[in-house]
Amino acid sequence: MSEQPKTANDHYDEVSLNLHKEELQVSKKWMETANVTVYKKSYTEEKQILVPVRREELIIEKKILNSEGETDKSIETIRIPLREDRIEVTLHPTLLEDVEIYKNQYEEIKQVIETLKEEKVHIETIGDVKLADNNQLL
Repeated sequence: MSEQPKTANDHYDEVSLNLHKEELQVSKKWMETANVTVYKKSYTEEKQILVPVRREELIIEKKILNSEGETDKSIETIRIPLREDRIEVTLHPTLLEDVEIYKNQYEEIKQVIETLKEEKVHIETIGDVKLADNNQLL
């Protein structure tokens, strides 16, 4: 709503104008801009390797002889296991990476540009009117 300019011909005894000025007020609000979840995830991998194993056994061969002292075609073999390699698998965790996670705050300067309005009194005269102190009202 704008006020209409008042002239001397309007026959007002007193004129009152409210002058306004905009002032700049800057405030800040701390806002969450992201949500981060940090966790470890394990993956499995099946690995297949070939391992040579040794065995030691005692072999007993029994040959059946006939009456002439010759070896008959039947041979009896007995195998007794004495020792063998047994496979033992041991898993050793090794450090792959050392990951550090921390927060860091830093400050920067941002420029804010805003246009402010201010109202001032302007006096227009018609005719030969002399004001006592023109700077006092302006």
